Amino acid sequence: LETENSEANGLGVPLPKGKVRLYQADKSGNLQFIGEDRIDHTPKDEHVRLHLGSAFDIKAEVTTLSRRERSKDTVEITRQVTLRNHKDEPVDVVVVEKIRGDWQLLEADEAHRQPDATTLEFTVRVHPGGEKVFTYRALI
Repeated sequence: LETENSEANGLGVPLPKGKVRLYQADKSGNLQFIGEDRIDHTPKDEHVRLHLGSAFDIKAEVTTLSRRERSKDTVEITRQVTLRNHKDEPVDVVVVEKIRGDWQLLEADEAHRQPDATTLEFTVRVHPGGEKVFTYRALI
């Protein structure tokens, strides 16, 4: 679960370091515990990410299709990501790739963002019972 700690999202205050528990109303309106995570001190208007557990009905596979040395210090890689959704509803899967050192994304089949110098993120919609495959190519 990701959000901005902003007034527009019902927050917008400094969040102290500690445990965050999340609850969601079920069909009858009763609150059900859906997970918890720990956060660090988070200032107002900063990004908050909570890991609430792993979904057993969403599967991901990452395969390196090619790896080619372009120079003594640079390698070009092409990776394929396969996502499968075994749920009865569509899901948005956030694929997070941590890449150390200097790197450059050359090509990607899906929209992406780079939240920091070592992170590449893809948010991909996978239809119910469906599979989504995409590739990206980078210099590392």
